[in-house]
Order: sequence, then C-alpha cells, then structure tokens
Amino acid sequence: MTTKAQEVALDRLLVDRFKQGDESAFNEIVSRYWDRIYSMVNQLLRNSQDAEEVTQDAFIRAHRGLVNFRGEAAFSTWLYQIATNLARNRYWYWWRRKRDHTVSFDQPLNSESDCTLADLIPAEVETPEDATVTREFVNRIADGMEKLGAKHREILILRNVKNLSYEEIAVILNISVGTVKSRIARARENLRELLGEEFQ
Repeated sequence: MTTKAQEVALDRLLVDRFKQGDESAFNEIVSRYWDRIYSMVNQLLRNSQDAEEVTQDAFIRAHRGLVNFRGEAAFSTWLYQIATNLARNRYWYWWRRKRDHTVSFDQPLNSESDCTLADLIPAEVETPEDATVTREFVNRIADGMEKLGAKHREILILRNVKNLSYEEIAVILNISVGTVKSRIARARENLRELLGEEFQ
C-alpha cells in the first residue's frame, strides 16, 4: 500500500470514528493536518495572524460539517477546499478594504532597526468614554467566560490571559498539541455564540 493510500485509509478511519461519536478522532485529524493547512493558508495570505485564524476557522467548519462528509473526494481534499475558500474570502475582504495599501504600526521602519511607527507616535490618553466601552467589553467577555464549561474556560485562560504557547498548554493539561488547538477553536466558537452576533 502506498503512502498516499495509507493516508486516505487513516483519514477514512478517523472520519468513521468521529461519526460514531469519538471526539478524540477529530483531535487526531487536527494534529495530522494543522501544520499543512496553516502552511498553505499562510502562503496564500502572507500574514501569520490571518493564517492562524483561517486555519482555526477551517477546523471549526470541518468539525461542524464532518457528519455530512460523504467521502466523494478524499478527506484531505475536502479539508483543503474549506481552508482555501476561507483564505480567499479573507483575502478579498482585505483587498476590498485596501489592506495591501496600509502600513502596520508594528512593522519595523527598515531592515536595520527594530524601531516601529508605533514607537514614534505618542500614545493617546484614554477618554472616559473609551474607558467605559472597554470596561463594558471586558465585563461581557468575563460573563461569557463564566458561562463556558470548565475545560473551555481553562484553555482560553491559558492561551489568551496567560499567553502560553500550544506546547506549554499541552504539557500543563497533559494532552496533545492537536487537542489543545481543537479545544481552543471549539472554546472560541462557544464563546462567540454566547456573546452574540456582534462578536461573530
């Protein structure tokens, strides 16, 4: 059996396990494909933050749609198609907003210096209105976090509050990096649903 045939057979096995209710099968899928999907999306978008978000969204979409996956194409083809479509959508979204004509405040001014545009611009003083909006936003996020299940709340705190890497979280929780990534994706999806449409 060729390597490609083995890959396809393993994908079919994982999809079947997932359809039978084995959530760990999806974690294995994430582990197998995360780096490949991220690499492809990053090549398309040329922006690591956008690539990470699109990769995460691709796995969220795959998780939602996997029960309806008919297997007419290879699973990897189906997953790459989801990621490619999301990357295209992201590209055209930013292209319509002329993102390619903008300058990042965090980008170094030149190759010889670490100084950024943000370093040269004085920081604005937060107005009372801005402080109120920020406080309301933080309170809404905190309320949403309280409504999450313990596993999802814990993993979002480790990633977004403690700023730990996927690898550090995996060690702390004694789970694989793929499980960390898929759990974060599902936790963020649940939090978005709890917070409502304005956070979608």
